[in-house]
Amino acid sequence: MTPDQLITFAAVAEHLNISHAALALHLSQPAVSGQLRQLQDEFGEPLYQRDGRGVRLTPVGEQLAQYARVLRETYAQARAYRDAVRGLDAGTLRIGASTTPASYLLPYLIAAFQPVAPRVAIQTMSGNTSEVVAALPSLDIALIEGPAGAALPPGTAVHPWHEDEIVAIVPVGHPLAAPAGAAGLTPDSLAAYPLVLREAGSGVRQLVELAFAQAGAPMRVALEIAGVEAVKEAVRAGMGVGFVSAMSLRHDDAALAMRAFAPAPLTRHFSILVPHGGAPSRVAARFLDMCMSQPAP
Repeated sequence: MTPDQLITFAAVAEHLNISHAALALHLSQPAVSGQLRQLQDEFGEPLYQRDGRGVRLTPVGEQLAQYARVLRETYAQARAYRDAVRGLDAGTLRIGASTTPASYLLPYLIAAFQPVAPRVAIQTMSGNTSEVVAALPSLDIALIEGPAGAALPPGTAVHPWHEDEIVAIVPVGHPLAAPAGAAGLTPDSLAAYPLVLREAGSGVRQLVELAFAQAGAPMRVALEIAGVEAVKEAVRAGMGVGFVSAMSLRHDDAALAMRAFAPAPLTRHFSILVPHGGAPSRVAARFLDMCMSQPAP
């Protein structure tokens, strides 16, 4: 039994899915499966069982997962301390970002950071907000949209960041693209139209669903699809009204019309999450300082 096997098992116990755990650990699925097999051999009985597309821990696995989580946390703290001691001369910065900041903010932030720490290797992962939060144990810092939720690892620091506006988008020939819609659209006015929504776990989707629920307006969901650009393509194809961050349309798009929500804009805050916020690595702290000092896009 090795520390790497236990850290891998902690990730599997958290995600209850071997593929998702492999993604969070930056390992191949066969490598994760091999470590799990070796660990089970040490105990002589199953630690988990297949359950649909995921896994379910056995009672022995549940108990072992508690020890594995403690080891993973201790290892992460030691790694953060090591990076703090080594400073910005070397090391790795692992950044997670949910879809909108990953696409429209992170490239500029990395470009600004590299001259400050040219020898620091930067690794990135992206997904929707819930996927990034789930991957926090393997990250140094994360940029998310929407609420972080209650599933944050102990000791995670949450820093409110930029404000972002969510808008409705329609093809330019759509009835809602007419000048009369420029004053803004209410959930009630959208209830008669088919909608294109992001996948479950998306920060944009959570905010839009909340707005419709508060207005008591029904939602006619025509399509659920992952990713901002996929939503935009579906709207261009005439599938329905979509919802995206206004910053995703900052470059002109002649095929789409953007409409704000009424009577008030639908806004949210991005947040920056720092696992082990009480003792972040010097690299993560420097990247955080740079992010917080950047003007809103």
